[in-house]
Amino acid sequence: MSTFLRFLRRCDLPLILALLTLIFFTLAIVAPSLVAPGDPYAVDPAAGMQAPSTAHLLGTDESGRDIYTRIVWGTRDSVTIGLLATAIGLGLGGLLGGIAALGPRWVDWVCSRLIEVGFSFPGILLALLVIALTGPGVTPATIAVGLSTAPGYARVLRGTMRAVAKSPYVEADLILGRSAAHRLFRTILPNTFAPLFALATLGLGQAIVWASALAFLGLGAAPPSPEWGAMLSAGRTYLITGNWWLTVFPGTAIVLVAIAATVIGRRIQRRTRARGGVA
Repeated sequence: MSTFLRFLRRCDLPLILALLTLIFFTLAIVAPSLVAPGDPYAVDPAAGMQAPSTAHLLGTDESGRDIYTRIVWGTRDSVTIGLLATAIGLGLGGLLGGIAALGPRWVDWVCSRLIEVGFSFPGILLALLVIALTGPGVTPATIAVGLSTAPGYARVLRGTMRAVAKSPYVEADLILGRSAAHRLFRTILPNTFAPLFALATLGLGQAIVWASALAFLGLGAAPPSPEWGAMLSAGRTYLITGNWWLTVFPGTAIVLVAIAATVIGRRIQRRTRARGGVA
């Protein structure tokens, strides 16, 4: 027993659990039929509203559809929306932050004011504003979440790139007479990617939560889609009747992915700082 406790103290248990969670949901994305061979849309009215049991591990919904199967098959939709939203936010934020960091002072001032305007809105409120202009749906929700996360990426990237641009190895490039393109693509950007990747990993969990929140409000994916937010939205009606599994298990899936992404992102940040990177 003492040997096992010493092993637990030596290993990074949160990271191991996060990686196992990531492996499970990655498998659910790549080959969901291996994890849950059933049909997420198969209706069986006779088996409706069954509590978790050996026959249905996480219970069934009002139409008799297996909750576990729907969560597994809905992983692809939920995580893909989060990934695309993160890519949109990272792309726009990276462009704005990079221009602010490397442009003339007046360009930095303009970009900084735009970033501040974006920060003046709470993230989910900005996403709701975008959907109010574009209308509900999966694509508008993905774009809305991406736009709402862009100011955060822009702010961090601006600070990171400015710090890297003032570092000794960039000054060495100047002394050696290397071109601006060489300094940008061979020195500044490579030393910015690692912190940015860590930030994107952290932001992925947030994007999944926000996309699920929009679906819960009926502004993203709609039932009978097995997307987790849509499952939450469909199941909230039955909470008052005691059918807790309709919302608890999809919500747990969202929380697990968000926590796993956050833990992995934090570890990447630590390694980046330990190696002398800026984060």
